[in-house]
Amino acid sequence: MKKTKLFMDTAVDIQVVTRKSDDAAEAAIQRAFEAFRKVEHACSRFSSDSELMEACRRVKTVVPLSPFLFEPLKFAWEVAQWTNGRFDPAIGKIMEDHGFNRHYLTGETIQSHSADAVTYRDIVLNEQDRTLYLRRPLVIDLGAVAKGFAIDLAARELTQFEGFVVNAGGDLYAGGADESGGKWKIGIQHPVYKDQIIQEIELSNEAVCTSGSYERRSPVKPGVHHMIDPATGQSPDAWVSCSVVAPYAMIADAFSTASFLCGVERGRTLIEQLGFKGILITSGLNIYRIGEI
Repeated sequence: MKKTKLFMDTAVDIQVVTRKSDDAAEAAIQRAFEAFRKVEHACSRFSSDSELMEACRRVKTVVPLSPFLFEPLKFAWEVAQWTNGRFDPAIGKIMEDHGFNRHYLTGETIQSHSADAVTYRDIVLNEQDRTLYLRRPLVIDLGAVAKGFAIDLAARELTQFEGFVVNAGGDLYAGGADESGGKWKIGIQHPVYKDQIIQEIELSNEAVCTSGSYERRSPVKPGVHHMIDPATGQSPDAWVSCSVVAPYAMIADAFSTASFLCGVERGRTLIEQLGFKGILITSGLNIYRIGEI
């Protein structure tokens, strides 16, 4: 059984392999889609009434957060620490200024207030109470973790089945086995010829997420795509595509972006040191395979 819905400006495909009834599969798939709805409502930077944007307006105030916002924000903050701020969830205002501020359904644009030179260090999280405190006005962007988080929550609803895939625009978690009883065969899109596959990998109970410079381009800043170095306001161009394989989609999502932002040497080293697998492609289409895929 396969179903598709639109969330987070992405077609989300859920496929289930099972001997159980169609009713059981349908109910589980709808619960999986509901996970995407909840994460989008919590984490969207494009909706003024999302939990995230309402929290960003409450500067110097302790704000309780739902787990649908706190968990991905906490992980994004930790990745910022690991990368010395090269990956930074406080980059939301820079994203807005580069034209990444239009809601995919309504067309509404959002413009927010932010102090200058903000970083993740202006974000204070209390894990015990699940609260947020902003030291200065800023806009949080969770574009590199929220979709992966939603994929993981959706996958948790499908573990009862022999096999399943939750695919959100090419970022996915593949559980169990495919229809033939083998691992799921996943194609990595060619960064230049988008209708072609540049590499194929096999997955079972793992996630793969890809960050590519070809995915979303700034409508107002030439040469800028949706991955931006917070220190320079520019997009790195050493990589053209970074695909990371990890046990969970939120991890793969975050570190595919982090490795892209860190450049060739540091990006490769980051994935190797963490023990993840990956296919990283330079702008000259040189392919680096990390780990046994």
